[in-house]
Amino acid sequence: MNGMSLLTSPPPPAAIEISAGRVNVVALSSHGSSRTITGQSSEPLPDGAVTPALNGPNVHDAAALAAAVKAAVDRMSPRPKRAALLLPDTVAKVSLVRFDKVPPKVQDLEQLIRWQVRKAAPFRIEDAQVSWVEGAAAEGARDYLVLVARRDIVQSYERACDAAGVQAGIVDIVSTNQVNAVLATDASAASGDWMLVHTAPDYSTIIIVRNGRAIFFRSRPADGLPQDMGDLVHQTAMYYEDRLGGTAFSRVVLAGSSSFDPALADRGRRQIEERLGVKADLLDVRKGVTLRDRIAAGPEVLDALAPAVGVLLRDLAPAAARGREQVA
Repeated sequence: MNGMSLLTSPPPPAAIEISAGRVNVVALSSHGSSRTITGQSSEPLPDGAVTPALNGPNVHDAAALAAAVKAAVDRMSPRPKRAALLLPDTVAKVSLVRFDKVPPKVQDLEQLIRWQVRKAAPFRIEDAQVSWVEGAAAEGARDYLVLVARRDIVQSYERACDAAGVQAGIVDIVSTNQVNAVLATDASAASGDWMLVHTAPDYSTIIIVRNGRAIFFRSRPADGLPQDMGDLVHQTAMYYEDRLGGTAFSRVVLAGSSSFDPALADRGRRQIEERLGVKADLLDVRKGVTLRDRIAAGPEVLDALAPAVGVLLRDLAPAAARGREQVA
């Protein structure tokens, strides 16, 4: 489900996630079918240094961001020279678009997608990085999940990595790689309908996945705490039944709740379960990867690991969950 680049070279050994409040780095090694998290490090950011947004300055203190990236990366052993870069969902406009006929050439498909999403982007499409992943087929048509981000905004984050001595070769957003993490670590997630609910301090995102492909994406600025997600989840479930031909979710996966008070997060989880009538489980990548003994797998660490595992193991997710365009 990754959006911003195609695996044209071996995956990087680490991933860097940047949010408004912190920099998180995760390193992973693969040996055959064995996959191990070899390191994890977080570094706080000063207030106001980074304010993720779709159409405005994001990096207000480049030196502070570069220093935080360097501090977190320096704690990795060995220190990675390349890394995937994960940004908050709020830096990209994400749309599902449908075409009755798809051009056979990738270049023609790119132009068609750009023409379709330019109307929804609050900036010139010529100034954007555009990427997509093939979605579900319906009645002879083909859906695409399309990510659009301002090029200069993405580059402002990339420059911070460069200044810290790390090349950001892959750029993507958090929630799509939380989905990738589920698909890459749990084979049963490739079939049936299920929902990802991602709550962050400054936004929330819901993704519905059908047979390994996204059929619904909705992200909004955070209006409240996790227990307020019940209404949004209920509205989404009604849309799922009325417009997407859905019957029931096989699972609900929760991510990001460690950012909130545990009692409030638990209340939100129970509310979601009551609205949907299905158990909601926290995203736990330990189903498919192991952690070195020195890594304590508390809720905050598991939340930090998930999107990194998703982007680093995305080649293990179903083919429909991989990005189709190189936009570096």
